[in-house]
Amino acid sequence: MIEAWFPYVLGLCAAMLVVAGVCAGIRIVRGPHAADRVVALDMLCVLGVAACGLAALSSGAIAFVDIVLGVALVGFLATAAFAGFIERGARRDDDDEEAS
Repeated sequence: MIEAWFPYVLGLCAAMLVVAGVCAGIRIVRGPHAADRVVALDMLCVLGVAACGLAALSSGAIAFVDIVLGVALVGFLATAAFAGFIERGARRDDDDEEAS
């Protein structure tokens, strides 16, 4: 019974990932602040991890698990780097306002 529903569930999950990716892409383009764009970029990274997980489930290839770990690590490090960049930029803006 479960084997009969499995392809449909994978298709539904893939469709939801696409919709979430489009929403994140819109937030990257329209985000009013840099922090909104960073959060949307992190969401895209998480969606990439989920897509690799779906690929691993649908194909049965265990190599996708290694890819998932690598993408998750790179996504975390990129988010931490962007957060530091935003924090430094916010401090510079505060310094510029005090100097004026």
